[in-house]
Amino acid sequence: MPTTLDCEVLRDLYGSAEVRAVFDSRALVQAWLDVERALAEAEAAVGVIPTPAAERIASEADASLYDLDGLREGVASSQHPLVPLVRALAERCGEHGGHVHWGATTQDIMDTALVIQARAALLPIMRDLERSRAAAAGLARGFRDSPMAGRTHGQHAVPITFGLKTASWADELGRCIARLEAAKQTALTAQLGGAAGTLASLGADARAVRRGYASALDLAEAEIPWHAARDRLRDLAHALDELSAAAERIASEIVRLQATEIAEVSELPSSQHVGSSTMPQKRNPLTSEYVVASARLVRASTSAIAGSPAHASERDMAAWGIEWLALPQALILTGGIAEKLAQLLEGLVADSARMLENMGLTRGRIMAEAAMMALAPALGRERAHEVVGAASERALANGHDFSSVLSEDPVVSAHLTAEQIRGLMEPSRYLGLAGEAVDAVASGKEER
Repeated sequence: MPTTLDCEVLRDLYGSAEVRAVFDSRALVQAWLDVERALAEAEAAVGVIPTPAAERIASEADASLYDLDGLREGVASSQHPLVPLVRALAERCGEHGGHVHWGATTQDIMDTALVIQARAALLPIMRDLERSRAAAAGLARGFRDSPMAGRTHGQHAVPITFGLKTASWADELGRCIARLEAAKQTALTAQLGGAAGTLASLGADARAVRRGYASALDLAEAEIPWHAARDRLRDLAHALDELSAAAERIASEIVRLQATEIAEVSELPSSQHVGSSTMPQKRNPLTSEYVVASARLVRASTSAIAGSPAHASERDMAAWGIEWLALPQALILTGGIAEKLAQLLEGLVADSARMLENMGLTRGRIMAEAAMMALAPALGRERAHEVVGAASERALANGHDFSSVLSEDPVVSAHLTAEQIRGLMEPSRYLGLAGEAVDAVASGKEER
């Protein structure tokens, strides 16, 4: 029974087709064969194996030539993940078959293949992540000066702008890009250490073979094998973790802001979108919710990697085997997250008029801090906080406009005129550095 990530009906709600293809069965076998070919070519270049042998191995390194069901049955009977393919490749190479997999160990091939697959998976992920960042930055520019209620603890706090909110999204996504790029550069390292890391099987040619092997695959050469040192892959898993966290924050905010009572943003409407199977009026933020669900699933996968860091001795199948499932699954899910997040942000609909309307729900009390700070030079901050807080409570209890309650307060009116109080009630005058922050992010000057 396939998992939902493989399900013909539901799989596109989670992973992306591009990243899923990188990890399908045929692609896995091809990655293993690509590594075996690179090994043979590097060995032939320095005379470890005959050139005709390397040429024959290269000609047979095509996954379409191999029976996947036969390989699966071989794995089941041998309980070894790679030996059935090595045997099949050697058989196809005929008289040159004895030079297949020369001097390498299974983990060399499988680790290097996983790195190659990860590189391929990161291409669409990085592309869509950059789309997401660019879309968020575009929203920030477009709504640079559009006031809305800033909310803390689920309550109106002070005015912000929608541009500031979306600039925060772009800023975090920029760091996700930088973090993922750094993790990618670290992870793209070839593995070739032989049985237990000494590469003694290749004798005096070991270093030259290792260098040629890494070069042929366009990977970094490791001066020491990382069979048991898995921090490179943990760095990658952590970067996927942080990307999923950023996406969850953004998507969760869209869900909240699309709520009927708020209705400040919405996913792009579609004539084919069905919000509910039974309630025709619904416009559920389903794409955002799939992003949130996928983000949590990513962390379930990466936590398995983070939770098995101490590989024993020179090789530990119990810990290593976790990565075969967890890392591809995390990358597939992240591919879906990046793709959907880009679609969300590129099509996001924002309602500035509704944002202004919502700020009026407290009848001016959202400007309480502005009033307090205006009184603070005369009264001191604590006394000003007390006076304005009491006025806010009276306005709430009586259903009055905050400005009128302030104007009627003798302590307030002794220091602020009615005109000054009316000015303090204007959200656009109390936006601080919001515009500058948007400009910094939109111009790429934000710190990452």
